[in-house]
Amino acid sequence: MISSKNQAIQTALQGNWKNATSLNKSLLSANPNDIGALNRLAFAFTLLDKIKEAKATYRKVLKIDSVNPIALRNLKRLKEEPNRKKLNGFSGVYSKSFIETPGKTKIIELVNVAQPKIVSGLITGQVLNLIVKRLKVFIENQEQYIGVLPDDVGKRLIKFIKGGSIYEAYVKSTNNNRVVVFLREVKMAPRFKNQPSFLEESIKNLSLDKNNPDKKDKARHIKIHNEDEDIMDEAEKIIEDQE
Repeated sequence: MISSKNQAIQTALQGNWKNATSLNKSLLSANPNDIGALNRLAFAFTLLDKIKEAKATYRKVLKIDSVNPIALRNLKRLKEEPNRKKLNGFSGVYSKSFIETPGKTKIIELVNVAQPKIVSGLITGQVLNLIVKRLKVFIENQEQYIGVLPDDVGKRLIKFIKGGSIYEAYVKSTNNNRVVVFLREVKMAPRFKNQPSFLEESIKNLSLDKNNPDKKDKARHIKIHNEDEDIMDEAEKIIEDQE
């Protein structure tokens, strides 16, 4: 049977903020000093436009732990930008937001992650920025470095981003030095309309099996497809240089 705490976390992952509020209040009735529940409750209040309640809840956290990074950071944001519509870094991510769509969304763990004290300040559903630098895609939170997309995913997205495609990134989960993000294609540039933003793992990780000719054929097809993509990349560079 799923615990109340895990249930509260799952409702947050699904973006069901009303249920998240009820579940975290229930946890707090059993333990009023549960910092995790207080932070989740405050964040849920924020996304339900209950800013006054969110501030009060974050202050309760700081009475228990005066240096809690999540409460300090989010309370500062609420004070600096009281208008909910202008809040930077908060997002009303609802249940559909974490539903995977083949080729258009991807859940992936970042590499070269920031220090734990920075990671601990992130909350599920928080909007992150994708920044292309030095042939890599960096993930940032209001200009604060969080991590980098793995090279295979980053290289593919750079091509699409430079061509005019648009992507969103959200925090899905964190744990000390681990950050898992949810990536979603918002708009695919017309020139890439027939290409998926993200390749399926089953295809990407396909290995040759000597006793399975079907896998050989699939692998050969993937190799040709990748070679075609490389040729297309070169052609696009030539076109861009001529423009």
